[in-house]
Parts: sequence; structure tokens; C-alpha cells
Amino acid sequence: MGQAESAAGKEVTLQNIQELYRRFASECPSGNLHFHEFRRIFGVSSSSTEESAYMEIVFRSFDTNKDGKIDFMEYVAAVNLILRGKLEDKLRWSFKVYDRDGNGTLSREEVGHVVHIINNIKKHEDPNITENADEICDRMFQLLDKNRDSQISLEEFIEGAEKDPWLMEHLRMDIRPTEWFIRHHS
Repeated sequence: MGQAESAAGKEVTLQNIQELYRRFASECPSGNLHFHEFRRIFGVSSSSTEESAYMEIVFRSFDTNKDGKIDFMEYVAAVNLILRGKLEDKLRWSFKVYDRDGNGTLSREEVGHVVHIINNIKKHEDPNITENADEICDRMFQLLDKNRDSQISLEEFIEGAEKDPWLMEHLRMDIRPTEWFIRHHS
């Protein structure tokens, strides 16, 4: 954790950007990072349905212009967020990942979709996990939906995650880059 905290305060310099560009151009000679390359960076095989679905959600969140590929500027933003982002920035990004329709609030369906995928991945990694995705989603809404309007706002999301460790664990998108990513971007 100390490494992540020390990297969070690190300023991105022109030299960092040039190095990122060199690596990006080497890995993505087309000038764009496509989904299959993105999955490889995170060590997700195409045979893993849940992980692939999760990676697609994450990929779409970094593809800010929605053209189906990640260009260099989107890539720099993603790398910076993953390796150096502040907690609030990571929570804002997590919210964006959950908010599939982009309307600025989270419905039970949107939260449930992501929670089911993540819960299935966790169960594959640890078969002893007993938490049920529907129960997780219900508890999230109990803890987050302060005004009881059946929607979770960004403010409710961030405030809840910062106050409750259980919520933080379930709301923060846990993208674990493979050794390749860490080696090339730290």
C-alpha cells in the first residue's frame, strides 16, 4: 500500500508522458488500444466470461469519446488514474463505471449488473465466499440511498464509501493490472 500512496502524489512530467507514449506506440502500433489488447494488459483471457464482461465495462469507461478504442490521451488518463489517482478520483471513476446509462445516478439494475459480475469473479477466485450479489446490492442501497429515492447520486456514493469500509471494498473498482502493466508503467 505504501507504494500506491507514494505514487499518488507523484507529478506527471513531460519525461513520463514521453515514456508512456514510447510504450503505448510499442504496444499499440495502430495508435489505438483495442479491447483484446486491453484484456491482455490485465491478464484476462477470452474464455473467462465474467472477467471479460468486467473488463468490457472498465474499457468503456476509459473510452471517453465512445469510439470503441482507447487513444493515447485516454490511455494517459487511465494510467494516471490507476497508478496515481487520488481516492476521490477513483471513486468518481467507479461511479462512472456503475452508471451505464450516464444519467448521473445509479439505479438498482445498474448496481446489480456490476455487483453480479464482480461477485462471480470473486467466487471463482475464492469458492468459500458466501455473499450473495442481490444481498450485497440491497445492503448498498440501504447504506447509500440516504434520501430513499431508489437512486444513488455521486455525492451519496462518495460519502458512503468514505465512511464505511464494507462499502469501500464493494464500490471501489478493483482492477488488478498484471505484472506487464506494473512493470511498464510504474
